[in-house]
Amino acid sequence: MSWIGEAPGRVNLLGEHTDYNDGFVLPAAIPQRTRVELRARRSEFVLHALGRSTRFSLDELPAEQSAKYLYGCIKELTALGVPVPPLEIDVTSRVPMGVGLSSSAALEVAALRALRECTGAALDDVAIARLAQRAEVRYAGVNCGIMDQMAASLAAPGGMLFLDTRTLERRLVPLPAGSAVAVLDSGVSRSLAASGYNARRAQCAQAAGALGVEALRDIADVRTADAIPEPLRRRARHVISENRRVLEALDADAPRFGRLMDASHRSLRDDYEVSTPELDELVERLREQPGVYGARLTGAGFGGACVALCRSGATRSAAEAALSRYSGRGEILVA
Repeated sequence: MSWIGEAPGRVNLLGEHTDYNDGFVLPAAIPQRTRVELRARRSEFVLHALGRSTRFSLDELPAEQSAKYLYGCIKELTALGVPVPPLEIDVTSRVPMGVGLSSSAALEVAALRALRECTGAALDDVAIARLAQRAEVRYAGVNCGIMDQMAASLAAPGGMLFLDTRTLERRLVPLPAGSAVAVLDSGVSRSLAASGYNARRAQCAQAAGALGVEALRDIADVRTADAIPEPLRRRARHVISENRRVLEALDADAPRFGRLMDASHRSLRDDYEVSTPELDELVERLREQPGVYGARLTGAGFGGACVALCRSGATRSAAEAALSRYSGRGEILVA
């Protein structure tokens, strides 16, 4: 007997680095998915992923990174009092890794969905997202917000998930009329755990403390950030303005939505300083295409992917034209 769980990767259209500041986000599910199949065995856990096998027990955190995610999911479930028997775990995934499309969240949510089937645990999709986030923070070493796991657990194809990361209030909203999404890999890989992600999160916490609020989400006027020193001022300015962009996007048409994406990239580049020359160039190549409304880096930055909002029917041609003029070695991921 086997138990199977699946979950999609995600692309974030607006709301970058706002989730761990209790802010607003607009991710969307991508077609690529991760599949986890479980089978019972007599002793220990065996993970088959990325062409290799890893054996582990719940007594010690495994050294192999993909096993840490599975170990964390199982540990979080057992902490709720749900016994998990030894299992054979097979992972297959089409979600690109290291480009900012949340391959780790897709793995965690797929694993927890399979574990829900295996154990009969009473977990809804929000509970699964919460467990997945805790697994990543506590066992994989990435102090992430809740956006990626909520998107993997609740986003649906063909639209966006508007999420308030403080309250977890959410609703599915359509893309602007007449638009579609393209995602391109810049060819520059990065690891969140080894990047400046955790440093940016710490700076946001310092900025919130200096401004006397629980989180930067609590500030509506970007000029308020002028009261604190650099680089905290610029970090806060990005988060405050990015939250505003997400809210404006909810009733924006495609051209306006595209302009908000362009502004988001400038903010991520200049105020949050998480872009790279390659990402900047690829975004510019996308913006040059007549069928593109706007483009930006997506994910935490420091390399990875770009996302563009395009006229329906123009995603493939725009992506191919942008890559033909890009000096790096990029790749179309979604078009």
